[in-house]
Amino acid sequence: MTTEVEAARLLLERLGLRPEDLLERVGQTQPVPTFDQYIHQLQSAFPPGTLRTYGPYWRRIVNEWGSRPISEPTPLEIRELIEHTKQQAAVRRNSRGGRSAAEHMVGALRALYRQGQADGHFPAAENPANRIIKPRRLPNNRRALPDRLIADINRVAATTGNDPELDTLILRLHIETACRRGGALALRPRDLDAEQCLIQLHEKGDAVRWQPVSPTLMQALLRHRDRGAANSEQLLRYRNGRPITGRRYDHIWKRIGKHLPPVSTQQITAHWLRHTTLTWVERHYGYAVARAYAGHAEIGGNVGATLTYVKASLHEVAAALTALTGEKHPLAAEFESKRPPMAA
Repeated sequence: MTTEVEAARLLLERLGLRPEDLLERVGQTQPVPTFDQYIHQLQSAFPPGTLRTYGPYWRRIVNEWGSRPISEPTPLEIRELIEHTKQQAAVRRNSRGGRSAAEHMVGALRALYRQGQADGHFPAAENPANRIIKPRRLPNNRRALPDRLIADINRVAATTGNDPELDTLILRLHIETACRRGGALALRPRDLDAEQCLIQLHEKGDAVRWQPVSPTLMQALLRHRDRGAANSEQLLRYRNGRPITGRRYDHIWKRIGKHLPPVSTQQITAHWLRHTTLTWVERHYGYAVARAYAGHAEIGGNVGATLTYVKASLHEVAAALTALTGEKHPLAAEFESKRPPMAA
């Protein structure tokens, strides 16, 4: 009997199974849904941020495998789908050979199969997501921009285009707050605290935070409400009252690139402004303040336990903003700095 048990154990190991996996399979009575059925369920269960990221890739999966059970595709078929997604990725100014599209497809597949396993449609040993290898990310080529180029970008935005007021407001919002594009697009009139010069940013991962802004930027945001945004609607809008989308950013940087060759050659976008501001803050106010300024609230396991005790306050972020813009901030009185402002 001992020999038979040992033989069975070795067989299970070769098959990548555990004894409990067999019990899971025996106890499974529900039919395995098709991709079409299951992705329809996923879309009502995941938050909006996840849907914006994975939704296009789930739709592609439905187009390819809609009528097939989610447990049916082989690892080779999954790999072919990821590669096909990479090859068919839209070519944009900052494209890097479709690697981002492949990463997002891997993320979409992993999310789908993790939920499928949790729902009992297959045991852990048969979860295809466990065998999906995510493409290695290339080194980030973004960096802080020099003061002269920042000034030139603002000048071109203010003197060209069909809505300079909107474009300069967008650029100043990113330079002052180092927010991501999604945070700017999600900004609503109700997120403006005019008395304390704070805006509430809603960014990726459902993160919500208050960020100081200068009195000048706050007044510009308040005036922008005249374009027709209701209190709970998107703030940034065209003159006709229509909310902007990410396409406005593409338009801004394409136009600026025609006047400033480095912008086009280096594929500079709004995220470079985030790098610029956070680099300045880190150099003058240290890592803890820069981390708070960026909205990186979670402490990772590889940055040291000290950061658990040295989190920067909102007042310190406001002090950094005061030095950055040269304008006094209501929350920065006790942390005011004599450092000269960064050229804008």
